[in-house]
Amino acid sequence: MRSPSFFILLLILFFTLNSYPDSYKYNSYNNHGVVGLINTPTARLYDESIHGITIFKGSPDQKITLTSSPYNWMEASFFYTNIPSRPYCYIDQDFCKQGYKDKGFNVKFRVKEEGVFPAIAFGINDIAGTGFYSSEYIVASYGLNKIDLHFGIGWGTLNGSKNKFKNPLGIFNEKFYTRPVNIEDRGGQFQLSRYFSDQDASPFFGISYAPNSKLILKIENDTTKTPGRVRYAEPRKQVSFGIEYQLSDNISIGFANERGNYDSLKFIYKNNPKKKSLEYSYKKPKFDNKDNNYTKLIKAIEENSIGVNRIIETSDFIGLEVTQFAHPNLDIIEKIIKTASYDAGINKEIKTNYVIANLQGVSEFSSEYDRNFKLIYQRNAKSRFNSKTNLSLRPFLASREGFFKGSIDLVNNSEFILRDNFFFTTNIKYTLFDNYEDLTLPAVFSYPAQVRSDVKDYLKNSNQSIHIGRAQFDYHHSLINNHHIMFTAGILEDMYTGLGFEYLYFNPNLNYAVGFEVFDVIKRDYKMRFGQLDYRNIVHSANFYYRNYKIIPFDAKASYGEYLAGDEGITIELSRTFSNGTEFGVFASFTDVSSEQFGEGTFDKGIFFNIPVYGNFIDYTWRPLTKDPGAKLNRKHTLHDLLIKFVPFND
Repeated sequence: MRSPSFFILLLILFFTLNSYPDSYKYNSYNNHGVVGLINTPTARLYDESIHGITIFKGSPDQKITLTSSPYNWMEASFFYTNIPSRPYCYIDQDFCKQGYKDKGFNVKFRVKEEGVFPAIAFGINDIAGTGFYSSEYIVASYGLNKIDLHFGIGWGTLNGSKNKFKNPLGIFNEKFYTRPVNIEDRGGQFQLSRYFSDQDASPFFGISYAPNSKLILKIENDTTKTPGRVRYAEPRKQVSFGIEYQLSDNISIGFANERGNYDSLKFIYKNNPKKKSLEYSYKKPKFDNKDNNYTKLIKAIEENSIGVNRIIETSDFIGLEVTQFAHPNLDIIEKIIKTASYDAGINKEIKTNYVIANLQGVSEFSSEYDRNFKLIYQRNAKSRFNSKTNLSLRPFLASREGFFKGSIDLVNNSEFILRDNFFFTTNIKYTLFDNYEDLTLPAVFSYPAQVRSDVKDYLKNSNQSIHIGRAQFDYHHSLINNHHIMFTAGILEDMYTGLGFEYLYFNPNLNYAVGFEVFDVIKRDYKMRFGQLDYRNIVHSANFYYRNYKIIPFDAKASYGEYLAGDEGITIELSRTFSNGTEFGVFASFTDVSSEQFGEGTFDKGIFFNIPVYGNFIDYTWRPLTKDPGAKLNRKHTLHDLLIKFVPFND
């Protein structure tokens, strides 16, 4: 029998040792872009808004995975993989000789945080894909000082252990004992009968150790099923070893010996924009001796990228009307105005009207004050010009011709402000480098009209030439309180030109908005200048927006109408937006095109994100397949995009 001192020592270890559960620094993505060890997952998750990219090279596969954490308890990722040892297809054509390409989604949920008892999470890999990496797991993690212990149960491609046991979920329903052999669809469908099912399941476990802030050592009982559809080599060992070195807070590189068969290399980029972007760095203005308090106030505010339209004064307060495009949320604007008023020596209460593109946002002083005020300042309306040029990477994934296609472009974005509510914006591109030249395979199927599936023809014609991404006029106007309109005309995007308008009812005191839009569009020719093709359509939709502030904050949009190809249906978007502008979202479109007519993938779906990388926002939408049904016009911005900046964030 153990002495009482032994149990006292255990309690001291439990409550005094430093551990690093869910730490940004002491955890990393595994080969599949999931926070974990080498091939196995852990119960660790990053804080919300953190995102990352994992580039993995092993044998016989290579993989690129983009991972995001929309919530503290959820992790989502999508991957694109290349398997050189497998032919792309079995037809006697040159393009079939390349390696097999696959793509899919992973998701992980936290059930419980670590406390006296371990953290617990469950997840599904390749949740709606072709089944090459299809696996499910339940895993627990517990930290002791710099050691992190992990134990889990795996199904699917994680069910390759020599020590399998009977599937424990079978006691709840015998259907869990049967795992379908065939995949219902070649990518795109959820196959509920597959998840957490099989006659047996495999235990897996592993340990990570962080001797310092730069190094992480990993060892795991690797239960990856071999050969599987990926055709892994039969394992020489059941154990994999790994080491990861952090080059910086954001970048790390990893090496591993997997199952005694081969060595692999992994590059990880991760970012915590919420931590770095919460505090805006206020720019202190330079005042002249002759400046009065109001001139100082204007200088201080405009030095921080906010325009001052008007200043009024009543017996009770100073009224300030401002406009801005630069800052992602109202909190930053209010802090700037508060600091600026202090620097200017303004002691009177300031009430603010917020406008953007002359659209009325939030108003803090009412009409009766407008009739009894002293006008202090009124900005003279004049034309203004802003321009910015930078390098941009444009990736093109999932083509049949190769694993990764892309270009490096020199991009100029210019804005001509003709009036406060009338703009002309341009997006001019020059491709410095690309590997689009072998994008020769046409779309397999185009229905009901080819509106997006010929995207390769646009990409190929961008080679070392100047092309126009956008050149459009926008006119904005608030009719009466909360009713807004927008007219747009010109080159609207890479593939379409046209004109149209949008109406939106938006009350900043409500968490929903409704509106509609109508656009007459013509398809542009492949040189992306001023030529046009013989395709035209009128697209329209009714739009509903909702922002949830309760237990699970999210933004939702539902739109119903006609798409570019003439099909009709509904698109549903769910997203999470943070106060620094970071956004993660998913979408799905269901139209009157049947699954048979749509072909592979069944219906249009994908993810979108807007993330800050080195000071710039990377805005990208990814679809597993580029199809024509469900295709929408890629607008520069909507009325809702502008006005939503004036309501509280839900994070």
